[in-house]
Order: sequence, then C-alpha cells, then structure tokens
Amino acid sequence: MTFRRPRRPGASIELTPLIDVVFLLLIFFMVSAVLVRETRLEVTLPEAAADAPAGAAPRLTIAATGAYALNDEPLKDRRPETLAAALRPAVAEQGRLVIAADAQARHGAVVTALDVAAEVGARQVRIAALAPTR
Repeated sequence: MTFRRPRRPGASIELTPLIDVVFLLLIFFMVSAVLVRETRLEVTLPEAAADAPAGAAPRLTIAATGAYALNDEPLKDRRPETLAAALRPAVAEQGRLVIAADAQARHGAVVTALDVAAEVGARQVRIAALAPTR
C-alpha cells in the first residue's frame, strides 16, 4: 500500500493587495508633498526720513546712466578695473564705504559696485538713502 502525501499548495504572492498598498502610498505622498509655488511680490522700497551720518567714509555715487563718482570725483569709465583702482586706496584706511545710487540706476551697476567693494576689502558697506522731497 502506497501512501500519498497530501499536496501542499505552492507558495504564491497575491499581487492585488501589494498594488493597492503601493497605490495608496503614492497617493499619500502626492497629496502631502510640498509644491513649489512661484509667486511674484510687489515690492515697495522704503524711503528714509533723513540721511544717516556717514562719517568720513568714502562715498561712491552711481548715476542713473551707470557712471561712477568717488567723493564727487567722476571716474573716467565704468569698468570694474577702474572702479577697483579708485576704491582700493580710499577703502584701505577704514574698510568702510557708502554707496549712493540713483533710483533709476541699473541694478547691474550697483551689484558691480558691491562686488568691487568686497574685492578691495570693504568690511562695512552702507547704502545711502535720500530724504523724500515734499
């Protein structure tokens, strides 16, 4: 007499619950993810009530055309090398600088002035604001 062993069913993985769990996790992460929203802000620049006392710090003026003047002495051109050559001796003593830019001056001219000021060793840079005319 031969005995037969009862057949065991083969081990198998049910994919339906696995897919359901993965789908729910996907939905959870999609809903809870922080989405980047680019918004444009309208910025109103402040006006100062009066000029802050600058002391004896050299004053770099930036005209609306982008021309530079150091202590009311116009520089011969707008190149960063010329600006660095003029600022280096003026900033070397105190490490301070006051930048007075025209309201219509291009942003690039102001950024160039800030970069050159850092390059020549200015440790303290102030942005001058003019009192509003009434």
